[in-house]
Amino acid sequence: MSNKGFLTLDELSGKIGGGEIETIVVAFTDHYGRLMGKRVDADFFLDSVAKSGTHGCNYLLTTDIAMDPVPGYQYANWELGYGDFHLVPDFSTLRIADWLEKTALVICDVHNDKSHQLESIAPRSLLRKQLNALGGDGLECFAASELEYYLLENSYKQAFQQNYQNLNPAGYYLEDYHIMQGTRNEKFTSAVRRHLKNSGIPIETSKGEWGLGQHELNVKYADVLSMADNHVVYKQCLKEVADAMGLSVTFMAKFATDQAGSSSHIHMSLWKDGKNIFDGDQQFGPVRGSDIFRWFLGGWIKHVPDVMPFYAPTVNSYKRFVDGSWAPTRLAWSYDNRTAGFRVVGSGASLRIECRIPGADCNPYLAFAASLASGLDGIRNRIEPPECFVGDIYAAAHLPRVPYTLAESIALFENSPFAKEAFGPEVVEHYVHFFKTEQHAYDTSVTDWERKRYFEQI
Repeated sequence: MSNKGFLTLDELSGKIGGGEIETIVVAFTDHYGRLMGKRVDADFFLDSVAKSGTHGCNYLLTTDIAMDPVPGYQYANWELGYGDFHLVPDFSTLRIADWLEKTALVICDVHNDKSHQLESIAPRSLLRKQLNALGGDGLECFAASELEYYLLENSYKQAFQQNYQNLNPAGYYLEDYHIMQGTRNEKFTSAVRRHLKNSGIPIETSKGEWGLGQHELNVKYADVLSMADNHVVYKQCLKEVADAMGLSVTFMAKFATDQAGSSSHIHMSLWKDGKNIFDGDQQFGPVRGSDIFRWFLGGWIKHVPDVMPFYAPTVNSYKRFVDGSWAPTRLAWSYDNRTAGFRVVGSGASLRIECRIPGADCNPYLAFAASLASGLDGIRNRIEPPECFVGDIYAAAHLPRVPYTLAESIALFENSPFAKEAFGPEVVEHYVHFFKTEQHAYDTSVTDWERKRYFEQI
């Protein structure tokens, strides 16, 4: 992968001395996948943060999306006084934040302030745990996440002031692959392509998608931890560039009832000694692959119900799973078939598995951790995948379906022996409380849909 945009500490020091960098964003993601952290003066970063990290309030791993402290967590609460955790920069992520003026960015691991070990509940820690298991077998995972989003002509502030009603998508017809409509939005899209490329994220393509104002911008695959880091930087860049232009983008899984959902398809393959070990001579339907491929696929499919909240973390996520909408609804695999929850693509060294279940609202660290844990369990226990499905999977009502709601997924996750074994009982307990808090917020809110339906008619 190209190192363009990345910085060593010596290179950063040179740019600071030359006046090119004045600010360092020191960040991590919360459970929602949002970048949180601090802006640090560049000289102070070199003198202090680069050597000993910095601190943040541990309530940030227990808050809801509105930043309210949520009771009921064992990890942090009022009784314990909401102390600090330790943010430790991962210097392999140090990069220019090209869309910001004279700014660099580094992603941190979250450590316990006393033990100086990874906080097990932090999203990046969950992925690191799975990578430790992977590395113990001498394997490496490469991954890509394909993010879709809606571009809107309203600013975020305007959207808020309008209660997110009567917004104007940056398109007025379905524009999937349309060059003409893409041209109309190229001022924004070309800017984010350029900024991402200059910030260490290699760009492949951008295109219109199957919704009004919906787009996809694809970046090159990478090792799975780097890909998760790139995913969160990508989202931050697009949001902040849109904001600066008086526009907005949304990564909601289902932005509008009558429009296509936005996905984050995950591609994965396993490598050893520079070779893709999914490649092999065995025939699985139209696919030639290895036992590793077959068992990884089997485990990934089998454990979807166990880890579904990590793929679909919000109430809104489940409104994307509609038959005939390009979103998967059933647990099956097929070769190059976009109706499948698992679409196998490529051949030989490029053979990989695409899971089409996660939405654009997923936290990539959690989604990748769930995918790896499931696949590695498949290898350990030699879990057989179902037969390759041929045809329209939307019409195959006999196949098992993805869970219908967040509440259903929480219950499956909470009672899953696999989830507790893969992530640890304390991690499962923590995230169950997190997801139940999200569900409760929805259950107790009166929505526009309810007012429209019942105000007069009931």
